[in-house]
Amino acid sequence: MASLRTADPALRNYFKKHCIPQVCEALLCGVIINRPMDPLKYLEEMIMVIIENGLESLLWDMCIDPSLKPKIRRLSETYLEQLFGLDDQLVTPELMVKACTFYTGHLVKTHFCIWRDTAIPRVSEEDILAEKMKTAITYYNSSLQKSLFHQWYSYVKKQKEKIDGAVLGVQHILHYSKLKMILKKWKEQARKKYKKREHDLILKHELQLRKWRSQLKLKTTEETSEEEEEEESVSLERSLSEVSLAPDTSQCDISLLPERAVLQIFLYLSLRDVITCGQVNHSWMSMTQMNLLWNAIDFSTVKSVITDRYIVSTLQRWRLNVLHLNFRGCVLRPKTLKSVSHCKNLQELNVSDCPTLTDELMRHISEGCPGILYLNLSNTAITNRTLRLLPRYFHNLQSLSLAYCRKFTDKGLQYLNLGNGCHKLIYLDLSGCTQISVQGFKNIANSCSGIIHMTMNDMPTLTDNCVKALVEKCQCITSVVFIGSPHISDCAFNALSTCSLRKIRFEGNKRITDASFKFIEKNYPNISHIYMADCKGITDGTLTSLSPLKQLTVLNLANCIRIGDMGLKQFLDGPSSIKIRELNLSNCVHLSDVSLVKLSERCSNLNYLSLRNCEHLTDQGVEYIVNLFSLVSLDLSGTVISNEGLIALSRHKKLKELSLSDCCKITNVGIEAFCKSSMILEHLDVSYCPQLSDEIIKALAIYCISLTSLSIAGCPQFTDSAIELLSAKCHYLHILDISGCILLTDQILKDLQRGCKQLQILKMQYCRQISMEEAHRMASVVQQQEYSSDDPPPWFRYDWEGKPLPDNQSPTAPKDDADFTAEESLQGDAKEAVRLSLRQENQNI
Repeated sequence: MASLRTADPALRNYFKKHCIPQVCEALLCGVIINRPMDPLKYLEEMIMVIIENGLESLLWDMCIDPSLKPKIRRLSETYLEQLFGLDDQLVTPELMVKACTFYTGHLVKTHFCIWRDTAIPRVSEEDILAEKMKTAITYYNSSLQKSLFHQWYSYVKKQKEKIDGAVLGVQHILHYSKLKMILKKWKEQARKKYKKREHDLILKHELQLRKWRSQLKLKTTEETSEEEEEEESVSLERSLSEVSLAPDTSQCDISLLPERAVLQIFLYLSLRDVITCGQVNHSWMSMTQMNLLWNAIDFSTVKSVITDRYIVSTLQRWRLNVLHLNFRGCVLRPKTLKSVSHCKNLQELNVSDCPTLTDELMRHISEGCPGILYLNLSNTAITNRTLRLLPRYFHNLQSLSLAYCRKFTDKGLQYLNLGNGCHKLIYLDLSGCTQISVQGFKNIANSCSGIIHMTMNDMPTLTDNCVKALVEKCQCITSVVFIGSPHISDCAFNALSTCSLRKIRFEGNKRITDASFKFIEKNYPNISHIYMADCKGITDGTLTSLSPLKQLTVLNLANCIRIGDMGLKQFLDGPSSIKIRELNLSNCVHLSDVSLVKLSERCSNLNYLSLRNCEHLTDQGVEYIVNLFSLVSLDLSGTVISNEGLIALSRHKKLKELSLSDCCKITNVGIEAFCKSSMILEHLDVSYCPQLSDEIIKALAIYCISLTSLSIAGCPQFTDSAIELLSAKCHYLHILDISGCILLTDQILKDLQRGCKQLQILKMQYCRQISMEEAHRMASVVQQQEYSSDDPPPWFRYDWEGKPLPDNQSPTAPKDDADFTAEESLQGDAKEAVRLSLRQENQNI
């Protein structure tokens, strides 16, 4: 039968309205079940029955014989609607399959549960409850045990920690007791060794002093026994040769050493010593004739005794070997200076302070020595003619000093640009040349644009415009020195920002202020040396500006009285404190112990420290200096340090230089305690300490035999015995200042000549009991000597008998005058030292 699912809706409605599917279903069911013999007749009869009963009572089984009716219920009363496509609300076959599947599963499940209940015996609820109670009790007991175990474990752990702590404490106590016992024994041994060493040093000192006096006695006997026979004098000399200051000294023939070793030994000697060695014997004479030994000849050390004839002969003999000549301060004849022209290989010539040097002599020297690299014409009478010769002959000139040459003019500086010019010049010293104007500095800039080091000291006419004219073209300058140039201001400092400065030095300038250093990190990032001594305009702000500098190694702020603890703290907090090597804070009177604490924390590489006249420093602050392990030089002059501070300072053990000038609270006890622990001490200044006496010299003679410089000026209690001890033991002494030691006599000069063979500088002003004759005789032995027999000046604070002056007669600032006198007397040597150091730096470059 065709389906009516896609038929016309009117047709489908017609089938539903007249119950065509239900009629068909009833007839079909009757035919299927009854199976009549005549189906058509049977259908006719059943149709009549349906008509009689009506469609309302139509059932699907009404045409079936009652005896054949099935006893199952009908699934769907409108099953045939599916056949005719009218089953919109009927169950589909898929749903039937699902229903059957569910029914089958449910049936299996029901039978399985029944089987399970039958096969497995059922447990009663009481047993289940009992089992659960048993499980709960077991769980509770285990939880309780676990809780108790945790508490027990925590208790045991704490007890164990207490026991371990107690054991560790006992071990620490035992270890501490052992260390304490070891330290105690070590201290006892160290104390014994220290006492033994001190005893040995004292014994050795007494033995050497006894031999010294016996030698002195023998020499005195030799001088007074002129009428004795020659054999006795020979035996006496032999006995003298057996007396030695150092016992068990083995003899060594220096001529047996290699030539290189002999040369190195003789290079340490001065010209006078070399000449003396050449007069010993033929072997020593041959050793003094080595060519390399005569590369550098310094005639300035023997200028008072050497003759022109010897200079000419020496230069004539070694003319091809001489590279360095020094005639500083020599008064020579023109012919002698002309002989310099024979030294064709000469590289360095120093004729400073030679009054006989003229332009004509310089012409001869220029023509004969064209290879000169370093030329020093300081304080001579040269004029523009000499400056005209420099670019003509000295094409490789690198260093030129015209300090205090006042006869040349700006035009002479213009000559430096003639010909090949002096374009290789890297060092120029124009100190004291007040005749130079702004035009002269412009000429220098045009002629010598490659200058690296510039020195202009003692030039009151120097202005900011001069500096600006110089740096306009000389932008390679790395080092400038302006000492005694009061008109230089912040403008000049800012003009120098175009140069890569590494060293700068201003002294005695009141116009330099903090503004100059405001942008120093940006303008001079590589600056390493800053000298700003006696610049009153500098305050803590300058130190704050300097703190970021990473290359700063030397800082000199002496006499900058406006600097205090706060500024120094800010400076030390920066990176500069790590690399700083030298720090001069003399006369910075506002500094206190707080600064020393900060210094000990930050400046681990500090070598030189000056705290001169810092009146607020105490012994407690000095104790922190011991933590500066790299410190080798310390200046505490004018402070209130006492013996307690010196004893604390003795723990440093690395100090080589110590200045305690005008420290009125120290005594012999403090100096002796310091000397016992400072056996490497080389420089000691205890000047203007009138309370000191011979005891400190005895301590120096016993413990500090390497002493090279000693100042006891202004100490009236020292006697000849002290100088005798000093001469007998301190054989390396180079500098000695005994000014104002009124008890010293001529005997000390004899002792110094015998014992201190290396003495070079001797100051003995205001020594009334030293005669003029002996002083003149001593002047021929040393290189520099200062002598006067006047009464001590008022700033020494005592009279010619050593009695203290009343307070109303003592000047208010005595020490500054004395310092100025000493500095003024050494001004020439200081300048020469600066020039030599700069020359060495040029050579390294």
